[in-house]
Amino acid sequence: MFPDPVVQKAELGGDSTVATINHSLSLLQQLQELLHNGNASDTTLRVRTTGSDEIKVFHTHQLMLSLQSEIFESLLHNQTMLTLHESPDSAALFEKFIRYLYCGEISILLHQAIPLHRLASKYRVSSLQRGVAEYMKNHLAIESNQGHVVSWYHYAVRIGDEALQESCLQFLAWNLSAVMGTAEWASVSVELLLLLLERSDLVLQSELELYTAVEEWVAKHQPESSVVEKMLRSMRYPMISPSHLFHLQKQSLVMVKHYNAVQDLLFQAFQFHSASPIHFAKYFDVNCSMFLPRNYLSTSWGSQWVINNPARDDRSTSFQTQLGPSNHDSSKRVTWNVLFSPRWLPVSLRPVYSDSVSGAIQSIRIEDGRPRLVITPATTSSDFAGVSFQKTILVGVKQQGKVFVKHAYSFHQSTDEVPDFLMHADLQKRTSEYLIDNSLHLHIIIKPVYHSLIKVKK
Repeated sequence: MFPDPVVQKAELGGDSTVATINHSLSLLQQLQELLHNGNASDTTLRVRTTGSDEIKVFHTHQLMLSLQSEIFESLLHNQTMLTLHESPDSAALFEKFIRYLYCGEISILLHQAIPLHRLASKYRVSSLQRGVAEYMKNHLAIESNQGHVVSWYHYAVRIGDEALQESCLQFLAWNLSAVMGTAEWASVSVELLLLLLERSDLVLQSELELYTAVEEWVAKHQPESSVVEKMLRSMRYPMISPSHLFHLQKQSLVMVKHYNAVQDLLFQAFQFHSASPIHFAKYFDVNCSMFLPRNYLSTSWGSQWVINNPARDDRSTSFQTQLGPSNHDSSKRVTWNVLFSPRWLPVSLRPVYSDSVSGAIQSIRIEDGRPRLVITPATTSSDFAGVSFQKTILVGVKQQGKVFVKHAYSFHQSTDEVPDFLMHADLQKRTSEYLIDNSLHLHIIIKPVYHSLIKVKK
């Protein structure tokens, strides 16, 4: 009946030996054959596809269905035949779903995630629900023809899965520049777009790129004027140069149509660009999102850094950024020095030596160190008055030939290094998800943050 078992022995001492005989794989195979052949079936499921005359028939076993699903247990009480109505995408996967109930294993493709999760939720198969949700969170950075993250976010909203919502939202924020250039951008809902526009952690080339993408979205969807005006007022116009602002005023159809709704913001942006930040901060509250840069990828605000074989030794680099987004500071530059160490040890963990014969009192291996990244300005200047710098490090991962941002670290000027930088990364492994072709792909962004020096009188 069963093939030769897998035997594991454990010596307990003396002549006593305990052996574990494992036929689990054979049992799973027989359970699948039971479903496939319909042997000893006591329940028939008729699955009707919505909007179609197609009916699929499955000869199943009440015990197997009831063990996995309390819904099936209730539906099959005193019944041997059920007619179920499923949407076309769910009906297409129903055989795969039923097979999971027999063997606890299933293979998933990107486009199958939502209908499988829908089936698992409908019939309360909690293990499959959790498994598919985890699959979705782990496969956000996978290239697909039509895009999938936006549809997964909308689905997560409908079913109330807050963890999946946040995972999708974070991925979209960190990869927005890439998403805006695909067909997936058109499927973004009003609610999702407004949520994204509120965020300061969006990763994109510039604020102008974001404005252009929003304008294209508005032209395609034609939402109500109140919605358009809310979107326009969520743009950070001080982050756009005066020359581009003048261009938008005359050439942007959306801007021309809704100019009165944002006239005050544009006027304030021009004032911001015409005065020094210190002088501007005396009269206006700069502690708001309008004056906080997002994560811009242009060379004015940071630099890429590809570290080959990062586990080998310490590395350093330097780059320059613009002092601030104000046109008044457009010619001022700040030089930044960056140090990367793959195996840095805090002072508290470093070896302590004594004069005794034993030598080192505390023996710590170099492998016990953790990656460290330190970013410091090369000089200080009076130009820094009223401004501090937030530093963001983006770590790229490669999926199917395309680079995505999957990890991001941020810290303020008061500290020069990221406390948890690559804490869980194993840079020794060439297959580490943090490495691309055995290289660490970083993008360092410096965000100037303005502060009010004198409280505005009301």
